[in-house]
Amino acid sequence: MKKSHGNHILVDYTNFFTDVKNIGNLILSLMEQAVDNSNARRVHSHVEIFDGVISPPGFAAVVLLDESHLSAHCYSEKGWLAIDCFTCGGTDAKSIIDEIHHHLIHLSPGMKLEKQSSADRFLHGGE
Repeated sequence: MKKSHGNHILVDYTNFFTDVKNIGNLILSLMEQAVDNSNARRVHSHVEIFDGVISPPGFAAVVLLDESHLSAHCYSEKGWLAIDCFTCGGTDAKSIIDEIHHHLIHLSPGMKLEKQSSADRFLHGGE
């Protein structure tokens, strides 16, 4: 029987619209807060805001973890937001995603969770 040493949670939202200025920076802050409230160790974080000139308006944000990563990508004009959290060891990726979700529903009450999926990672034969 295969065992895993990691978990990868993916969520996709639609109708993510908000009047908050600098939403990419706010989402990065929520991501950092969720990581800091977990047993994960934050290594680096960055947000890139897309103004619509080269790429469609929105942002991409990443928090690099000792245990892997947490990322978000948003197409602002379409209201699409995708977030994923990949952790290894005993770090609970779902609790990080759940905390972010709790904040998002207050930021954008009309937002819809289209899909949440989970995959075991670092599959192995056991140790």
